[in-house]
Amino acid sequence: MKKTLIGSLVGAIILFLWQFLSWTMVQLHRSAEAYTPKQDSILQYLSTQFSEDGSYFLPTTPDGASKEEQEKLYETMDGKPWAQIHYHKSMDMNMGMNMARGFAINIVILLLVCWLFKQMGSPPFMTILSASIVIGIIGFLNGPYTNHIWFQTRDLMAYLIDAIASWGLAGIWLGWWLRRK
Repeated sequence: MKKTLIGSLVGAIILFLWQFLSWTMVQLHRSAEAYTPKQDSILQYLSTQFSEDGSYFLPTTPDGASKEEQEKLYETMDGKPWAQIHYHKSMDMNMGMNMARGFAINIVILLLVCWLFKQMGSPPFMTILSASIVIGIIGFLNGPYTNHIWFQTRDLMAYLIDAIASWGLAGIWLGWWLRRK
């Protein structure tokens, strides 16, 4: 149990540090956070249009719209501009709590991964490393890539780099640590 806990904790630190570097110093995801000099006027306008926090897809039909209304909208909007808006009335910069929650999730993820590797008996280093990378790729394909298929996200390659690099590093650690006598 001690080996699993230490493996999970250090693995979580590795994932967390990679995520931190990826989003801050290396700025792999900067393309998804493009700047516009019109941000103040856009935010001011949006605050007059939305009464509550929410995620909006434009254009779309109201709840309860008929199939015919939906199809008509999609036909008329084909090839025209569209947007996704995630609107919040107030920015909460509680970075400490967000980082703590992210780190806690990384620990849970690594506990599950260590448990999975323990179920394999005593897998060789390369099995642990390659399985870790596969776990990262599965997460990438199920989350960021699937989202990209529908919404053409701008930082898809950053997420792929994150998946391979962070899970590769975690796999190197786990491959060494879990096989120690």
